Amino acid sequence: MTRRTVLVINCGSSSIKFALRREGDGQAILSGLAERLGGEQATLAWKAGDQREQIQLGDGSHSAAMGALLPLIEQHADQPLSAVGHRVVHGGEHFTRAQRIDDSVIAAITANAALAPLHNPANLTGIHAAMDVLPDIPHVAIFDTAFHQSMPAHAYRYALPQALYADHAIRRYGFHGTSHQYVTNQAGALTGRGTAKGAWLSAHLGNGCSSCAVLDGRSLDTSMGLTPLEGLVMGTRSGDVDPNLHAHLGRTLGWDLPRIEQLLNRESGLLGLSGLSNDMRQLEQAAEQGHEGAQLAIEVFCYRLARSLLGLGAALPRLDGLLFTGGIGENSARVRARTVEHMAILGLKIDAAANTGVGRGAAAPIHADGSTAIWVIPTDEERQIAEESLALLDQP
Repeated sequence: MTRRTVLVINCGSSSIKFALRREGDGQAILSGLAERLGGEQATLAWKAGDQREQIQLGDGSHSAAMGALLPLIEQHADQPLSAVGHRVVHGGEHFTRAQRIDDSVIAAITANAALAPLHNPANLTGIHAAMDVLPDIPHVAIFDTAFHQSMPAHAYRYALPQALYADHAIRRYGFHGTSHQYVTNQAGALTGRGTAKGAWLSAHLGNGCSSCAVLDGRSLDTSMGLTPLEGLVMGTRSGDVDPNLHAHLGRTLGWDLPRIEQLLNRESGLLGLSGLSNDMRQLEQAAEQGHEGAQLAIEVFCYRLARSLLGLGAALPRLDGLLFTGGIGENSARVRARTVEHMAILGLKIDAAANTGVGRGAAAPIHADGSTAIWVIPTDEERQIAEESLALLDQP
């Protein structure tokens, strides 16, 4: 039987990440990135197997990138596309699962743009560009927030007046849902419990970071909230700060809200703590050379992560394992080891050799004998998006 193919699109304000996936395959047929869109230096780079190429993109628009991508799809796909799956960051309370994109879905994504002003407008740009180029293919929206709609009210409500929730939808939503769903599903399968089975603490660690408590495929709580700023220390985002910081900075420094938003989203996190970089690889190198700012940034990052994971344990009836994923989670043995050291109260213990020996792109257990399971599991959000897109098409 012929296996269907899906084009996965993850569109940002100046980039389009894409992957052509075949149903059931662990590796993409074609993947790549169009970046610096909107300027004269826009490029489209892709790889297919061992082949890697890059071209310049004329006017550098999102539409131009999609137009250049179309012949690559036709070249590498052995059949017509079955669907185009789009990552959309914020679905609010409207969406608890994947949705076939129509005018009403576009209107809802637009309405939620106020909750994710850096993301939803860019996601819509990609949707419109792709629908213009591929008008006869089903387009499906996969929402970062949808996986977390299973959280109970005591996890998602803020201690604010009821009217702010009822009239303005101010609540905790959570993000990185596609990644947390994928790795916890994988953990169930890898440990013999079955896909979407088990009680897991999941840490998605990249430039954006979040933690999540998942029980049998359902998110029960997560670290991000109304926006992707809440929660853990991230590359340039502060994560949790005193809510009155805004008023304090306004009174003492005369800063307005846009300046404070710039501080918390673009100038804080690992970058702000270290005064050096938001790249964990660079910080680890600098820390080894005695850079105090880098050392502090790594220590704060790991401590705050451990504190978040310990707190999320309150949502679970038991703990079957701790999962690390994302660029930092998959590749930083130092971050994993230091985080687990802070979680000694749970009896978690890492096997040092297993931790440092994890191969790039490989899933592996890293716990010591007698410890609750600790796994490194590479995330594959594109595969999850492709599978959810096809599952939606299969529904009557």
